[in-house]
Amino acid sequence: MRIGLVGTGRIGQSHAAALHARPEVEDLLLADADPARARATAARVGAEAAGSVAELLRPGAVDALVIAAATPAHPDLILAGLAAEIPVFCEKPVAPTVAETLRVREEAERTKTPVHIGFMRRFDAGYARAHRAVRSGDLGTLHRVHATTCDMAPPPEDYVATSGGLFRDCHVHDFDILRWVTGREVVEVFAYGANRGAGFFAEHGDVDTSAALLRLDDGTLATLQGSRYNGAGYDVRMELAGSRSTLAVGLDDRVPLHSAEPGVAFPSGPPWKEFWSRFTPAYEAEISAFITMVRDGGPSPCTVADALEAVLVADAADLSRREHRPVRLTEVRP
Repeated sequence: MRIGLVGTGRIGQSHAAALHARPEVEDLLLADADPARARATAARVGAEAAGSVAELLRPGAVDALVIAAATPAHPDLILAGLAAEIPVFCEKPVAPTVAETLRVREEAERTKTPVHIGFMRRFDAGYARAHRAVRSGDLGTLHRVHATTCDMAPPPEDYVATSGGLFRDCHVHDFDILRWVTGREVVEVFAYGANRGAGFFAEHGDVDTSAALLRLDDGTLATLQGSRYNGAGYDVRMELAGSRSTLAVGLDDRVPLHSAEPGVAFPSGPPWKEFWSRFTPAYEAEISAFITMVRDGGPSPCTVADALEAVLVADAADLSRREHRPVRLTEVRP
């Protein structure tokens, strides 16, 4: 098959390498707003550089489209793929706004062309095991969930200025994986935020530290904590406690934690520093799943509708944080 990829920044370069390694991919064409970067990436991974994004998107040029461009370009690129009736993989988010996301969702549902949104935690081995444990009943009745996402160091100010905020940019992954693992929907959120680091977070209406309580549609309570300043390392975990057992995702030998108990040496490995090394196998697995979907057909493993639900939870959390009150999802649902 012939695959087109738009966007050759860090994630785009990694996706290009993963695509090139797939035996089903005979031709890989790369495009970028910076043609020189596309050419350099193509030379490095053994792909071909397209002359322009428009050339890549002309009818019949490719069998599927992978989008790793900047967020403002996502909706138009997805719609171009749908117009060409080719399957699309797009990094999150679908679009900068809910209105644009709705437009993309409507077109995807109208054309019935599969769109796979890149929430990579669905392809992480630990989260996948948790998903199975909830579905199989191994945990018993689920009583509580706790999620943590903490960066070792904050992103630069220019990124924060356009990121959409901590809940939309970072915790949207927690909201998506909470829905996927539990099979439930969030109905209410009470969120807090704090500024414990650089002043530019507050200047852009954002926070660098977070805590939230979420109520699911079956009454289960979930808690969430996050930080842009976790000096010990990159820390992403989920704990699920049921009537039979408790399961922890991300509690591996590189988790950036230290026990205060005497004689406990775990963990002994070097702590994770950032998201890419922690989730490399998941990123590779999601691209593999997309190629399998293109080759064999079948439903998207993470639809535009799924992505919209996670964004709505993020919007409810941010509204709660700003107004200091619980927010029901019905308040932000269009």
